[in-house]
Amino acid sequence: MNSFFFDVRTSRRIETIDITREIEARLPRTATGACVVYCPHTTAAIAVNEGADPDVKTDIEAALAAHFPSTGDYRHAEGNSDAHIKSALIGPAEIVPVENGKLLLGRWQSIFFCEFDGPRTRTVRVYLIAG
Repeated sequence: MNSFFFDVRTSRRIETIDITREIEARLPRTATGACVVYCPHTTAAIAVNEGADPDVKTDIEAALAAHFPSTGDYRHAEGNSDAHIKSALIGPAEIVPVENGKLLLGRWQSIFFCEFDGPRTRTVRVYLIAG
């Protein structure tokens, strides 16, 4: 199994960043199998969704903010409960098939790093499972 990691720097509290090219550029040309994209942070997430229209990620960010505002009747003392909830809902990882070094995403799909408690520098880990 091959693996690599890279950092993502965010500039806003809630930010969705397309990391598809960053991942694909590091894949070995002969890689075939599964690509696990994992975020080891409890206030950030990884998602696969539409990457062609930037309004989609804006809509997702707005919907999450509307349903889970940054301030509310939360008990967690750090003031970032909404970020933990959003991260738990979206999830820390995605699995994408890989063939000949290319991610087998759908026509409109991209892989996104989702920041919910920024700005920060975060790590994304990628694991290749041969298949």
